[in-house]
Amino acid sequence: MRSRIFVGTLLMVGMFGAALVAHNATKHSSIVNFLDPVLVKGELVMGPVLIVHDDLKMAKGEACTTFYRFDVKTGPQEALVSFHCQPIERRVVAETTLTTNSQGSVCKRLVEYQIAGDSEAHGVPAR
Repeated sequence: MRSRIFVGTLLMVGMFGAALVAHNATKHSSIVNFLDPVLVKGELVMGPVLIVHDDLKMAKGEACTTFYRFDVKTGPQEALVSFHCQPIERRVVAETTLTTNSQGSVCKRLVEYQIAGDSEAHGVPAR
């Protein structure tokens, strides 16, 4: 009887640990510094920003990308903009890549980003 309880407890701990590892592996993030104002889904963004992409939210059809104002001393601050990205398969990049377009606008608009080490780029909706 004791061995069943021990094995059951061990299985529960193992499943909980695996769930934590799987959850952490679904979020990708990068800190970038926008030197000039950039439109991100209709919002002006400038300065240090933490970009977080959550694969679990994307699978559910929710807003999977959030840009947070970032302070080097205290870390992430308030959310600036959130949206559901459009995944695009790309080659893995060594550095986070931001693709902008200034066509027909006074300031640049972010159209795509790719986090370092990821094989997927993320298209940014215009609005």
